[in-house]
Amino acid sequence: MRQRSYDVVIIGGGIAGASLAYFLAARGVRDVLLLERETQPGYHSTGRSAAVAVEWDPVPALQALKVQGAAFLRQPPPDFAATPLLIPTGILVVCEGPLWRAAQAIAPALAAGGTTIELLSAADVLTRIPVLAPEFVEGGVLLPADGHIEVHELLWSYLRGAAQGGAERCCGVSVRAVRTEGGRVSGVSTSAGDVDAPWVVDAAGAWAGVVAAAAGATPIPLSPCRRTIITFDAPPDLDVSGWPLVEHDAQQLYFAPESGGLFASPMDEEPLAPCDATADELAIATAADRVARVAPRLAPRRIRRAWAGLRTFAPDRVLVVGEDPRLPGFFWLAGHGGCGIETSGAVGPIAADLLVDGRTTRFDASLLSPARFAG
Repeated sequence: MRQRSYDVVIIGGGIAGASLAYFLAARGVRDVLLLERETQPGYHSTGRSAAVAVEWDPVPALQALKVQGAAFLRQPPPDFAATPLLIPTGILVVCEGPLWRAAQAIAPALAAGGTTIELLSAADVLTRIPVLAPEFVEGGVLLPADGHIEVHELLWSYLRGAAQGGAERCCGVSVRAVRTEGGRVSGVSTSAGDVDAPWVVDAAGAWAGVVAAAAGATPIPLSPCRRTIITFDAPPDLDVSGWPLVEHDAQQLYFAPESGGLFASPMDEEPLAPCDATADELAIATAADRVARVAPRLAPRRIRRAWAGLRTFAPDRVLVVGEDPRLPGFFWLAGHGGCGIETSGAVGPIAADLLVDGRTTRFDASLLSPARFAG
């Protein structure tokens, strides 16, 4: 660390902390310290995501943030990134039962809100993805403008931009305590010494609840949950390279092309204490079984690779962003629940506005405020 006093200290070097550092620099806040416990940024959830933008969410606040976030990914600031950030490979949400009826009802509103969306009949879905078992298909929602996010480029574009704006990044430094004085945050104690700051941002991902509890902030029961992904070979006589990501919520499965084969997830959400998550054998087997049931021709013969990451949820599954009502100077940037990458271009500037101005015109900040849990 170059100095012992900063305007803002951000705990966590994943996509949330990196994007906030970037947008603070864009607002002229240059005295920012980004602290990451691991030896590299984005080691945990950011580096283990399925990395897709999906403008389809039953929670209205998240849907709005995903639309804003996708707009940033499609058209970032000039010279922000060296390569395109969002590759429109498409997202196909396969529906059956109540979800299909709900999709038909809400599609016009989503289109009016800025989402490019097409409703497909069961026959259309099976024409596009002929391996699907017909009994699980009543219709589909196609999001042709959504798709793969280049996470590495996005993360490092945020970090480069933040550094050019004056932010300092320190990896391999752990935060041992959030310091307070006179009822307000005064800085942090770290493995590299004490740092003074009037603002401390909790962007610690799965550890955000631990950081907040140790600081004496409002108790918000954040839940880190494991999500597992497997990769496997596609049938040799089947070209899957042009397929969209196929998501089937009713059958709890998604799969998509990946490196000449496929990846899939059983959409598991197993609560875990914050940790360096690893793939569980039962979740791996569940993923393979669901692929075999929903798309029998794709049944994995051999698992190439399996990994897991933690997605952290607030009780209402909406992000927690804003100053703590109990502890002034403590700022939440947590509970991203698996949509932190795709919404970072929206949430980062919202958080920067709240830190700099105490308000934002970009979004109804009360929907994200930690004060909603203070009652």
